[in-house]
Amino acid sequence: MELIRCGQLSGDQVRLVLNNFALKHRPGGRVHRDMDFTAPRPRLPALTSLRFFAALHVVFFHLQAMKIMTNPGWFHDLASIGYVGVSLFFVLSGFILVYTYAGRTTTVREFWRARFARVYPAYLFSLLVTAPYFFIAVLKFDIPFFQWAKTHLKLAAFLEVSLLQAWIPPAALVWNVVAWSLSVEAFFYLLFPFLLKAYERMSRVQLICAAVLSWFVTLAISGAYVWRRPDGLAYVDSDTLSAFWLNAVKFHPLVRLPEFLMGMACGFLFLRTRANTKLALPLLLGGVASCAVAGHFSTVIPYAILHTSLLAPAFAAIVYGLALQPRWVAILNVRPMVLLGDASYSLYLLHSMILAIYFFDPKGGGIRHKTPGGILFGIIIVCTVSILVYRFIEEPARRKLRGKQNVRPAPETGQPPIEPALA
Repeated sequence: MELIRCGQLSGDQVRLVLNNFALKHRPGGRVHRDMDFTAPRPRLPALTSLRFFAALHVVFFHLQAMKIMTNPGWFHDLASIGYVGVSLFFVLSGFILVYTYAGRTTTVREFWRARFARVYPAYLFSLLVTAPYFFIAVLKFDIPFFQWAKTHLKLAAFLEVSLLQAWIPPAALVWNVVAWSLSVEAFFYLLFPFLLKAYERMSRVQLICAAVLSWFVTLAISGAYVWRRPDGLAYVDSDTLSAFWLNAVKFHPLVRLPEFLMGMACGFLFLRTRANTKLALPLLLGGVASCAVAGHFSTVIPYAILHTSLLAPAFAAIVYGLALQPRWVAILNVRPMVLLGDASYSLYLLHSMILAIYFFDPKGGGIRHKTPGGILFGIIIVCTVSILVYRFIEEPARRKLRGKQNVRPAPETGQPPIEPALA
């Protein structure tokens, strides 16, 4: 405050000081002494690398769904639940956005512009390259999976382009099937500036309660589906693609919101709690072990519960543990791993089309390159294309659309914010 009175701070710096002062001193005289938004926030490259492994898990799931990887065993169990990688993206997204924007002076408009610049260029590119396959399948063939899109083609195209497809369960998987999660993320980004203000008022106990409540809410929704069976199906799994209420539980933004809220709560807990790297290994091992157990028992765990909510706390533990940056995560900080993490968004958006082109024989209709070497080469192709798209399409478009970055650091530290990871 003395610097303000002496006129030694700029207008932006004055606003930052006053903002941080207001965040620490709440109405009613209560002071959050455990909350320091002015502390330096280093980049977290290990979390960027984590995004690659989450995307790779989804790739393995689709390799199995395409009947390309059919070998039984522990790897089969792990790949069979690759869809849960999207839940990791949602938790990670909430955590990183809080880590990046909490206590920063950025307007709602600036935030939305930055998110649009980060998400939409690669998303639009994925729609353009997959459009021929989608429209040929809808217009030329009578495939049950595309029946809703065939009947509502204009609506389906509008929803996909405008990132609204997840709001209508039959439309969630049209065009580029994996893009439903971007529709969900767009809703998260819409709410985030307002949720941020609400979470800033919470104490650590309230944040823990918010995280637990978020998990219980999403468990209750998926559990209600299992109990009531509104689609009238005795058994559902990842091959059940046209069940209305199952798709609502799996894809609807309101149903998936609690996972994002849990990530936000963990992000604030991380910022308000003194780092203890001794907790990193137990958190990471606990999270990974939970995923392994879920994969092993995936055939007896109700699919709707496992798909949507069950492992969110495990993912929160993994994210928190890696964010503590113990020395043994240095392997995730190397530049090749971080580059793969940066390219994971393009990897996620494009892998289904690339794998289909590579593995399916257009003449005989069968599957080719099913050897271990052929599968590995297919994955290398996917990663290479993703890196190229990231370097020459995604990043240049993001810089152009984002313009001048206005997420300003606290004046006391001069520490620049990290670029938030994309889910």
